[in-house]
Amino acid sequence: MNKKMQDKVQKVSEIAERLKNAKSMVMVDYKGITVEEINALRGKFREAGVEYVVLKNTLVRRAMDDAGIPELDHLLVGPSAFAFGIKDEVGPAKVIAEFIEQSKSDKMTIKAGLVSGKVVDVDAIMALSKLPPKEVLIARMMGSLNAPVTNFVGVLSATLRSLVYAVDAVRKQKEGAEASA
Repeated sequence: MNKKMQDKVQKVSEIAERLKNAKSMVMVDYKGITVEEINALRGKFREAGVEYVVLKNTLVRRAMDDAGIPELDHLLVGPSAFAFGIKDEVGPAKVIAEFIEQSKSDKMTIKAGLVSGKVVDVDAIMALSKLPPKEVLIARMMGSLNAPVTNFVGVLSATLRSLVYAVDAVRKQKEGAEASA
């Protein structure tokens, strides 16, 4: 096998590993993006823990077949870029959706993606981009778990308060009866 072919085989295996190990991946079509825009976008991707790469469709097609994801082969036409979520599932979707919203043009369009190894469509990626940060979701969940306990304590204390008020009312009534006798 010649050197060029070995490089391609190695590149395909690297892409397949990325596909398998990434928490998510968003495939986009890009046209007419300026150098300034792409540099700013790459900075946002880095901040979000996302790897953004432009890859050859033929190499990605082979890598997807190796990774067992042939469902996306038909989308590998035209210029394709890939955003791999390394830290979390929502990073690529959030950054891309924000760029699309801010640019208000068709310079970048979402083709499809992967989340935890499952193929998802554009609507699912857009829904993912609208999720709040992980910390907010955890705080909401903890609040939901804490609410029943808080409500139960409130009910118990209200019952005790009612008992105290009733005993106090009986005491006052008896004192009133003794004073008048």
